[in-house]
Amino acid sequence: MGEDATDRSASEDRWRAAYNAGTRRDVPYETMSGVPLEPVYGDAPFPGQFPYTRGIHPGMYRGRLWTMRMFAGFGTAEDTNARFKEILRNGGGGLSTAFDMPTLMGHDSDSEWSEGEVGRAGVAIDTLADMEDLFAGIDLGNVSTSMTINGPANIALAQYVAVAEKGGVDRDRLSGTIQNDILKEYQAQKEYIYPPRPSMRIVTDMMRFTTAEMPRWHPVSISGYHIREAGSTAAQELAFTLANGFAYVEAAVAAGLNIDEFARRLSFFFNSHSDFFEELGKFRAARRIWARWMRDHYQARDERSWQCRFHTQTAGVSLTAQQPEINIARVALQAFAAAAGGTQSLHTDSYDEAHALPTEDAARIALRTQQIVAHETGVAMVADPFGGAPFIEWMTDEMERQAEAVFAHLLDLGGGSILEGVYEGIENGYFVGEIADAAYRFEREVNAQRRIIVGVNAFTEGDNPEKSLLRIDPTVEEIQLKRLGEVKQRRNSDAVAASLAALGMAAESPDTNLMPATIDAVKTYATEGEITRCLSEVFGTYTEAAIV
Repeated sequence: MGEDATDRSASEDRWRAAYNAGTRRDVPYETMSGVPLEPVYGDAPFPGQFPYTRGIHPGMYRGRLWTMRMFAGFGTAEDTNARFKEILRNGGGGLSTAFDMPTLMGHDSDSEWSEGEVGRAGVAIDTLADMEDLFAGIDLGNVSTSMTINGPANIALAQYVAVAEKGGVDRDRLSGTIQNDILKEYQAQKEYIYPPRPSMRIVTDMMRFTTAEMPRWHPVSISGYHIREAGSTAAQELAFTLANGFAYVEAAVAAGLNIDEFARRLSFFFNSHSDFFEELGKFRAARRIWARWMRDHYQARDERSWQCRFHTQTAGVSLTAQQPEINIARVALQAFAAAAGGTQSLHTDSYDEAHALPTEDAARIALRTQQIVAHETGVAMVADPFGGAPFIEWMTDEMERQAEAVFAHLLDLGGGSILEGVYEGIENGYFVGEIADAAYRFEREVNAQRRIIVGVNAFTEGDNPEKSLLRIDPTVEEIQLKRLGEVKQRRNSDAVAASLAALGMAAESPDTNLMPATIDAVKTYATEGEITRCLSEVFGTYTEAAIV
């Protein structure tokens, strides 16, 4: 007992020294009634200490609030640029870019595969000219940007670097994240282009490039969000996401990177769903699992490599088309769970997104919801405010137990390698099957009214189908096609052809990093589709096998 007490005392002393050395937001650290609040309650481990169950920073939100990052993207680049500026004017701390389906799949707007989809579910980006318009009038040296794109992520990053440098912002000043999580595409979202192994080569090339030249950039945001949106359980989201993270670590180390040079800039992207206590357990378990595996299994030595940093988005799949206004309450509770769980940044969904892309008013309400959580609830006053509660501690342990069972299965599939286990799990349908089974179980419970969804299978009175929605002007596609044609007409075709030939040669050489050649290609205004086809000629394309 005496030794344990001594250890706790030493741990508290280390935490307090680190906390006192940090900065503070200038706010009263007390309840609304004036009761003073300590920065943390309970025993060790304290926030900022291994295994970071209670948070990765000693003072958590007393030092700074999470980044309020709002997702935007629709129509033309000019349309989305206007929304970006509106978000920044309303207090958003970072930009998060949604691309349209053709862009996400590596198709140009004039492709036969793009007809009817241009600018519909995000912004259309065909060439560097579009990226220039997307960020016109925004200082990329002073804003953090997130880009949700995977298969053609190397092209989007190259365009962003080129725009910044044309604006006088060196690439080493750029701050932000590109999702670039190709593994979850094969598991859940299906926006892949090339087979898994060459796709992982692109990911590791981007990791090498950003490690060397973009120290403030996060080259992979390992995403459980889309796994959960596809129908997984919270434990599956946790396990599959962290397993993908371990796979990227193994791939990067195999490519010659030092683990402590890149791991500290890996980040995660989780879903915050409606089961408040399960979500808290998931977030806390994620930090603990990542810390232990990075230190003990992968032998990382830099403490920053042990810290699981994550962005959170409220659960789009939980939004109901029926009585959409009540989605505001859902989003508020999900946002509160993310904040109580220690997220580093947060996006709150808009209440009308079950019908269409959000209107400006709906997006503003979503941002104001975060601001209420941050400034009016007291959740930012105390680190890990639910930590120590028996139910929360049990839930954290249970989430970890279920995740470890998945890791054991993947290690067995991969002969001791999580990376090889993930490849095998993609090829044999393990991930797809587990997610499908979970989604089926949930829907059966809803259909049987054993699980209540307010406004859907109970309390259905009061639905009003007449809504004011954001409608994308059908002329957007015509405008984008005309713009793309003009860019093609005025660019130097010989320079485009030469840059694509150089990119193809780089792709054929496994030891050559693809990013410099990709940046050169986008600077000639080569289109995304042209670059994708160039790489497809070397890497091939992927077709998912049918699972019987």
